[in-house]
Amino acid sequence: MSKLDHVTLAVKNWRVSRDWYVLNLGLKREFEVPNGGPAKLGVAALQDDSGLTLFLEQVAGSIPACGCIHNFQVADVDAKFRELSTSGVKFLRAPQKLYWGYGAELADPDGHVIYMWDEKSMREKGGSS
Repeated sequence: MSKLDHVTLAVKNWRVSRDWYVLNLGLKREFEVPNGGPAKLGVAALQDDSGLTLFLEQVAGSIPACGCIHNFQVADVDAKFRELSTSGVKFLRAPQKLYWGYGAELADPDGHVIYMWDEKSMREKGGSS
C-alpha cells in the first residue's frame, strides 16, 4: 500500500500563494525555503489536518499547466462559501449539485482549480445526476 505524502504546485509567487492557502483554506506552515535553487525561486510547505503537505514552488517563467484539480473537504461548504465570498475570494461556481457531487469550485491565485465539499452536503445533496 502506498500513501500520498505531498503534492507540489508551481506558482508565480510562493509568498502570495502561501498566504492565500493559509488564510482561505486553513493550511498550516510546515517550513519555507526562500531560495529553492536555480529553477525554484522559493518554496513553502503547507500541511492540511491529515498531514498531507502541499509544496508551493515559485518557478521562473510561465506556470506549467497542472492538469489536475485539488479537492478540499471543509466542515460546511455553504458556510465556507459565504465566508470566503465576503472576504473577496472569487468562485467559479457557488455551492450546487455538480457532476462530481455537491460543492463549490474556485481557483487559487495561479488559476489552479479547487473543488470544495463537505461530507454532509455531499451525502444529502450530492447524489447522482
